[in-house]
Amino acid sequence: MDVDRMVLPPQRASRTARKQPPPQRDPRFDDIDLTDLRNRRAGLSDEESRVSYWRRIIQARIDLIDKGDAVSVNEGLAAVLVDSRSAHRRIAALSVSSAEGLPPLPDLAQLWQQMIPAEPAARVHLVEQLREAELRLSDYRRELHARIDHVTGELIARYREQPALALTALNERLPSR
Repeated sequence: MDVDRMVLPPQRASRTARKQPPPQRDPRFDDIDLTDLRNRRAGLSDEESRVSYWRRIIQARIDLIDKGDAVSVNEGLAAVLVDSRSAHRRIAALSVSSAEGLPPLPDLAQLWQQMIPAEPAARVHLVEQLREAELRLSDYRRELHARIDHVTGELIARYREQPALALTALNERLPSR
């Protein structure tokens, strides 16, 4: 096979063509040691997972409301969750708290626990609340991604400066004996 004549698929060609410079150190992270930086990234990633989970739950709730009447929707939720009491405990355990510098998030547990009203106007109002919560979670998630990218860039810059630092991550993950 003639490697010089290979044509890259369009998406790979565009990524290759727009090579970005490697991340540079950010002086705002100078006072943060490597372990704390890794912990910060892990915390942001955990928060992003919770936000993504809540977004999916809210989207599913909107879909269920849009597709059925109040009784069948509530029965459908109960069937999906099987044991609603433990589901409420699981949901409460996945609370999302606004990160520093971001606007407060809606009370997700309160939105989740609301029964689907039978009256059309009340259902429309609930869907509006859910859609607003979904938009706010989406904005919050985008900001979390930006922060994760920023911290990841700092880690990459440090690893490029001192490649041996990357190996220290392995020591932190290995179980102690």
